[in-house]
Parts: sequence; structure tokens; C-alpha cells
Amino acid sequence: MDMAMMRLRREDPRVVGSFRLHRRLGAGGMGVVYLGSDRRGQRVALKVIRPDLAEDQEFRSRFAREVSAARRIRGGCTARLVAADLDAERPWFATQYVPGPSLHDKVNEEGPLSAAEVASVGAALSEGLVAVHEAGVVHRDLKPSNILLSPKGPRIIDFGIAWATGASTLTHVGTAVGSPGFLAPEQVRGVAVTPATDVFSLGATLAYAATADSPFGQGSSEVMLYRVVHEEAQLYGVPDALAPLVRACLAKDPEDRPSTLQLSMRLKEIAAREAQGVAEIRPPAQRDRTEQDMATGRMTERYTERMERGPAERERGVERERERGGDRERGVDRDRAPERDRDRDRAPQSRTQGSPASRSGSPRGGAPRTGGRRPPQQREGAGARMGGRQNTASRSASGVRRPANPRLLRQRLIVFVVVTLIVALGIAAAQKL
Repeated sequence: MDMAMMRLRREDPRVVGSFRLHRRLGAGGMGVVYLGSDRRGQRVALKVIRPDLAEDQEFRSRFAREVSAARRIRGGCTARLVAADLDAERPWFATQYVPGPSLHDKVNEEGPLSAAEVASVGAALSEGLVAVHEAGVVHRDLKPSNILLSPKGPRIIDFGIAWATGASTLTHVGTAVGSPGFLAPEQVRGVAVTPATDVFSLGATLAYAATADSPFGQGSSEVMLYRVVHEEAQLYGVPDALAPLVRACLAKDPEDRPSTLQLSMRLKEIAAREAQGVAEIRPPAQRDRTEQDMATGRMTERYTERMERGPAERERGVERERERGGDRERGVDRDRAPERDRDRDRAPQSRTQGSPASRSGSPRGGAPRTGGRRPPQQREGAGARMGGRQNTASRSASGVRRPANPRLLRQRLIVFVVVTLIVALGIAAAQKL
């Protein structure tokens, strides 16, 4: 039945028994389902049988037996029977209203469920069927549209009508029970049904939940019923964790299908395992910056600084990149390379800007850098003039030069400037004398 709410039609009753009707929930071959409420405000799904079936005495007696059996069902996976009137002009019964979409509507709107979700729904339904079968009832019409996904778990609905119609009416227009792709072969043949019949329907329902399609495809009722009896189910798209169990449920021989209790236990195991697997797939936690991350950050910073320099500075940067390539081949620590570049850039700038001789263009300060790379001998000479042998770049154990400490360079530069000024003042005073 289509469980979408619709307004009441002119021919629909407004009151049935002690229940006031508000909306249509759906209509099927056996009757109409309404949303109603009692005087206390309890909402129910109330089903009223079609007038032509109400005149059939055999139908009434079979319907009465089914309602009596439904009263005996105990379990949280079914819609509880609230009230019924089997002697009314049009027999009816009311069950607890279950909020939530049907399994059919959810899959149709949102797509197939995950393996963990399918197994969880299947485990709950199997457990519910255990209680149903213990009450001596066979549902006979288990399908996605007869399973409601409530906030408290799936609920099986539409008890009674399926039992009352029997297998002999399946191929008659307007009286077919459920979708042909979810019926068991014994129902199609007209053989007596057993709890294994519901197991077959549950297997087809789980396949639909995992693939959004019947395991026997699409087609006319005759074609679908033929496939159910003579062809194997197509389980393409069913997760590997579920496919063997679903295939066992869809066995042609009822004796080859698992019992509802076995099915419930197995599906619970699969649901727990699949849920654990999903929980393990989490986004990586935010970690502290490693040396490699910081080196990458320094590379980005160095690139930005290089783009802000002039053409001559960028050219020298290219030369330094080539030099670092050679250093890497000799085993130099790569993370130190960006720091060495910045130290090397600061040292010439300090020598050219901080020295009075450099600002005056005196040869003592060395020629200003206007482009290209200065030979290593000249760089070492400049370092010697700034502070002697201790101011030259230190060498590591592998023989590769390492840059001097920038703070030590600044201190020695200040001392050099102060001494130079004192000497200059002394010379000026001596000339005056």
C-alpha cells in the first residue's frame, strides 16, 4: 500500500467505531487505510475492508482467524493491534500508527542502504518474524512497502489481509497480494505456506534495500512470477558480506532456507562487523606539524620572498637552488637549506649596509653586489674582514660549510663599526694637532 497521506474523499467515512478519521494513508486491493485517533488522542492506522469482500462469508471467517492470531503476537517489531470489529458491515481493524517512511519510500528517495544498515534492519525484522511465527501467523505479504522505519526501529505492518486473500488470488487483477518479485515460489504454485515463505520474502526485501531493485528484475506480473519459480535471483550490487545469506533465503525449496532464528543471529553478527568496519574508516585526526610539514612551509615562505625580490636576487636564488641540489647529493640535511639561504642573504646585506666604507663606495668595503654569484673565495674574504677566522662559516663533520650564527654576526658588526669610528676620530684629532 502507498502510505503517503491524502485528504479524505467524499465517499470515505469520517468515523469508524470509536475512531475519528483524518487522512488517507493508502489504498490496496483489500481495502483502504486511514489515519485515525481515539478520544485520548492516540493515533492509529485503521483498515477498512472493501465492500465486495465484506459480503464473502469465507473471507470474514478467515479474516477473523487472522485478527485473533494477530492479537497473540508479542514483540516490538510489529504494529500492535489496538481494536477490531469483525461483525461490522465492513470489517475493520486498527493498529498502532507508526511514524516514519516505508522501506520502499526511503530507498526510492535516498538510494540503497549500506551493508551495515541492511544487516541491522534485517536482524530486527528476523527477530520480529520469530515472534510472528511463534503466534502461528505467516505474514505472506512481507515487502518493502509493508515495512515502516520508525525512530525505534523497523516495524512490520499489514497483518491479516495477506493471510485472508490466499495464494489462489495472486494472478487476478485487483486482488494480487504484494509485488510479484517478493513472493515465494510456493505462493505462486498455490502450495501451503510456512514460516519459510516469509524468509523468502525477507531475502528479496533485503536485496531490494541493498540495490533499490527486486532480485528478479522488472516486468509484468506473469513474467515476474515465472522468474520467481524458474530462475535464480540476480544479486548484483548486494554487498559481499550479505550476498551468501540473501541467496540462501531465496532458495526455491523452503527446506533449504535458514530459519528466522538463524537468520536473526547471523544478521546481527554481520551488522556488528560492518558497523565496526564503518567506524574504523574515519577522517585522519589533526596532527602536529612535523619537520617535513615545517620544511614545506619554509619552502612556501622562501618562494614568496623570492618573488618579492628583484630580478638580480631571483637569479641568485636560482643559483642557490642549484647549489642545494649538489648539497643534497653530498648528504646535506635538506631542512637546514632554507635557513642557510636566509642567513646567506642577510650576511651580504649587513656587510654592505652596515659598513661606512661600503656606503662610501670605498674599495675596503668590497665591491657592491650587482648580480651573479660572488666566488666562494671572495665571500670568505669578506667574512674574514668582518671578524677574522671566527666569522667564517663553520664547517660540519662532513666538510660542508655551515652558516654562522646571525646574532653573533650582528654583534661583531657593531663592534667593528664602533672600532672604526674610534679610529677615525683618533686620526681626525691627530691631524688637528
